[in-house]
Amino acid sequence: MDVLMPRILEEALALKAQRPEAVPIAGGTDLMVELNVARRRPRAMIDLSHLAELREWRSEDRAFFVGAGVTYSRIIHDLSIFVPLRQASCTVGSLQIRNRGTVGGNLGTASPAGDALPVLAAYDAEVLLGSKTGTRTLPWNKFLLGPKRTAIRPDELIVGARWPLRHHVGSFSKVGTRNAMVIAAASLALVLDEDDRAVHAALGSVG
Repeated sequence: MDVLMPRILEEALALKAQRPEAVPIAGGTDLMVELNVARRRPRAMIDLSHLAELREWRSEDRAFFVGAGVTYSRIIHDLSIFVPLRQASCTVGSLQIRNRGTVGGNLGTASPAGDALPVLAAYDAEVLLGSKTGTRTLPWNKFLLGPKRTAIRPDELIVGARWPLRHHVGSFSKVGTRNAMVIAAASLALVLDEDDRAVHAALGSVG
């Protein structure tokens, strides 16, 4: 297996164009499980964990961007303004998993049980996809095509997610077979949009 280790996003996108079969890895909390049980044997992996561009977040013209490499621990400590996202991040695995797991990993894996996904749906987020030829954006419901299926192209990498900055309150909750370190049997993200006087609800792990 070849392991490609770019240092900047531009280099990573160039490598992905050359080796579209290369599987991205950052935290590896989902991918390493599949490798360890021999469910997957990719010919190449591309390590994204050193890309500073994917670990950023910022406000962008009445929207908020979170890079694909932002971990759940950083969301918990630094992005507490987004209560449903912080609550979802607090429920992800153990402390070690939260220190490694990323929003981009949840999007790329596209598991119905991904804890960040109902929150991104309730935020009406869009996913930013980068390639050597440029960047495109897809609404969350056009990016996620079904369990473990996304609209990402072989030469693309997930750059991050972006959603409108609005006045809202909300919450996230999930149930499972135990109280901690549990994969959701069902989850719910609720967002009350005070600007539009609307309630957005998204269910996870129920399809």
